[in-house]
Amino acid sequence: MRHSISDTSALILDRRSISPERFSGRKVHREIVEQVLHHATWAPNHGLTQPWRFHVFMDEGATQLMAHLSEAYSLFAGEAAMASKAEKIKMRGERCNAVVALGLAHDAGGRFPLWEDQAALAAGVQNMHLMCTAHGIGGFWSTPKFLAHPKAKSTLGFEDDVLGMGLFYLGYPEGDWPSKGHRKPLEYVTRWTNT
Repeated sequence: MRHSISDTSALILDRRSISPERFSGRKVHREIVEQVLHHATWAPNHGLTQPWRFHVFMDEGATQLMAHLSEAYSLFAGEAAMASKAEKIKMRGERCNAVVALGLAHDAGGRFPLWEDQAALAAGVQNMHLMCTAHGIGGFWSTPKFLAHPKAKSTLGFEDDVLGMGLFYLGYPEGDWPSKGHRKPLEYVTRWTNT
């Protein structure tokens, strides 16, 4: 066996989405963020398109990002904007010193369909989650609609041909690691054919 099955299984089963509101505020160091992103780039991707693009906002950069995105949310929502939600977005920059904007550079030549690059990015995000879990860090992938607003797009700083795919927050959880989750038993989601 190349790797411990029990360790690999434990890592996968221990992965949780932990929202920034549950972060302690403890600083995540750049070296860990680099490791997390490096492993994201090892996700499977058809034709080695490597479609992921990352813009990392740390420390004061994360605080400023979330303040700008709070404004973008208010502009996007207009009269339906809720002050409590705008404040929640802004406060995420106070609780979290590392926010990664996720971008997708799809091959405009059309060698492969868009969904394959989207799947590759999602696989990369799973790798990010697993590396965060290994470090005892919470990860949270957020895909709010307001990121489509021009102010949000300019704040994230991607080129025009890069599609925004959300934000990934990294932070140390406050208190205990979340309890074990659950999934439907395999027999509810699987069919077998042997002949």
